Amino acid sequence: MRVLLVEPAFPLPEKSKNHAHFLPIGLLKIGTYHMQRGDQVRLVRGERRCGFTPDRILITSLFTYWSGAVHDAAAFYHSAYPKASIEIGGIYATLLPGDCKRRSPFASVRRGLYRRGAAEAVLPDYSLLPEPLDYQIVHTSRGCTRRCAFCGTWRIEPKFTCKTTILPELLKPRLVFYDNNLLANSHIDEILREIANYCLPNGRRVRCESQSGFDRRLLTPERARLLKAARFENPRIAWDGAYSSWPDVRRAVRILKSVGYGRKDIHVFMLYNHALAYQEMLKKLDACRRWMVRVVDCRYRPLTATEDNYEPGPKSQPPGAYHIAPGWTDAQVRGFRRAVRHQNIAVLLGLPQGRYIPGCERRMVATH
Repeated sequence: MRVLLVEPAFPLPEKSKNHAHFLPIGLLKIGTYHMQRGDQVRLVRGERRCGFTPDRILITSLFTYWSGAVHDAAAFYHSAYPKASIEIGGIYATLLPGDCKRRSPFASVRRGLYRRGAAEAVLPDYSLLPEPLDYQIVHTSRGCTRRCAFCGTWRIEPKFTCKTTILPELLKPRLVFYDNNLLANSHIDEILREIANYCLPNGRRVRCESQSGFDRRLLTPERARLLKAARFENPRIAWDGAYSSWPDVRRAVRILKSVGYGRKDIHVFMLYNHALAYQEMLKKLDACRRWMVRVVDCRYRPLTATEDNYEPGPKSQPPGAYHIAPGWTDAQVRGFRRAVRHQNIAVLLGLPQGRYIPGCERRMVATH
């Protein structure tokens, strides 16, 4: 059987085309699964002919608001290879299967993990990619122990499962962890100790990074020391809750600093344009300024949103152009994002407390 794996032309910044944030790890595992069964497999990105006539076409999906790219790809490959069966899977297909089927009725829709998770038991085949990578994607767990209302993880993977070791999987000098809640793995301390002592065959030590924020409720001084020993870089802390939880966040920041992480390393994830008001978000931002840590801002879109027409930049957009949470305005959405950027520059440069203004490197103004 000839299997074509398709990553649609998602609207990614050019610098992120091969970035660890968006690597189609699911397709790479599915590729291994089929090649082990003797199938011929190819991976394509975007909409182009693949050089062979596929029997099956498997199209992945990411965020629900990028659904347009998924259906554009489905229509293209359905026209190019009308005899091939087409299947759409991934995040959008799992969360909104009805919408997916309605817009591409010629395709079948797969919810959840491929073949009941069978592809999870194999390693991804990075040779399917057009370029070599110096990193690999790793999972020590699937799902999440939390049930945050804004998150789709626990809906897609309702059962939290975890591994006891990842040593047999290690191939590259850099590990990028895709766990949604890495520290929730009951074996994480043992895994971190294994990584700390592990060397590649050439004697090189691996470096690590977690794409998701650490659960501050599970971060202890000893666990922070293990993260540092395992050479985790750029630790991120998730702060999605109210400003009133600042003592817990400050404690997590202090724990990370106590083991050697500095202002250029630590980041705090913040969800904005959601339940918390603009003024409360500014208070959270101001707290991070006082602690001298940078912020990663995450603009909220509903899980049911099938498009996102937000246009970055100073130009305003009218109400209804994109999702704006109740109590927020377009100006506040843009203002918060701008405040984060200015403040991050100030923290990175070690400037005095205040918000950085582009073009006025020496002039600081008080935060709201």
